Amino acid sequence: MAPQKKLQGLVAATITPMTPDGEINFSVIGQYVDYLINEQGVRSIFVNGTTGEGLSLSIQERKQLAEEWITKGKDKLDHVIIHVGALSLPESKGLAKHAAETGADGIAVIAPSFFKQVTKGALVAFLKEVASEAPGVPFYYYHIPRLTGIKICAEELFDGMKEHIPTFQGVKFSDTDLLDFGRCVRNNGQFVLLYGVDEQLLSALIMGATGAIGSTYNYLGKVNNLMLKAFANGDHFTAQKYQFCIQEFLSFVIAQGFGVPQIKAVMTLISGIPMGPPRLPLSSASEDFVAKVKAKLESLKNSLHS
Repeated sequence: MAPQKKLQGLVAATITPMTPDGEINFSVIGQYVDYLINEQGVRSIFVNGTTGEGLSLSIQERKQLAEEWITKGKDKLDHVIIHVGALSLPESKGLAKHAAETGADGIAVIAPSFFKQVTKGALVAFLKEVASEAPGVPFYYYHIPRLTGIKICAEELFDGMKEHIPTFQGVKFSDTDLLDFGRCVRNNGQFVLLYGVDEQLLSALIMGATGAIGSTYNYLGKVNNLMLKAFANGDHFTAQKYQFCIQEFLSFVIAQGFGVPQIKAVMTLISGIPMGPPRLPLSSASEDFVAKVKAKLESLKNSLHS
């Protein structure tokens, strides 16, 4: 297998487009790929994660989506990472095997979260079995304790992970615990460390993040790339300006009640690509929310150019 480019920079956690009656709208995936590349400057994606409503989809739907993203992204995207986590070990293994056979550039797994009394050893054993189904594919652990309720520190999990999982490459760290993240960087510098809390990305970059995976890179990729460029050039004042602008928008939408339904509405508004409603039990964003977001985006455009 040819060596791959290291996964770094911005990775968009893709949204799953749906028709008004709740079926997956595969017809817009090609347009979505081109939009990310041409309008946002984002060339890597993370499919079937939280933003993509992965755990609300059937196993067959998840496989079909993986196939569509990999097919439409071929020779265009740098990395297509497929999230293959599930509550069921056989299902997760099946998804990993399918992702490898379909040509994924990497797989990621969230901690199964129905049973909370999970030990570090048992979780690593679960991850090892899933990774073994895709032996030639880079493997990433998806750390999001706020949603899983599994409180094992990422840094603790890193200890010995490579010995158990030879394909282990790093972590999608979706938590605000910068102490844990900093310890991951300090003690595991050879791994890919992708930060997943978009409004704190600059802080994570300073601590050593090698990239970021998030929902906002679908529609705020351009401004985040400007922040990354300023940071890389040592222009921390400009980087801070961009981060504050991003924070202003995110704090506004969070105050309105920001989740997957609202992410879909914002993406539809900014990209013009219909993302459709979320799948039940989530409810669609209100028209009032969309109107407020539209006004806020206009004011932020003006402030960025002032």
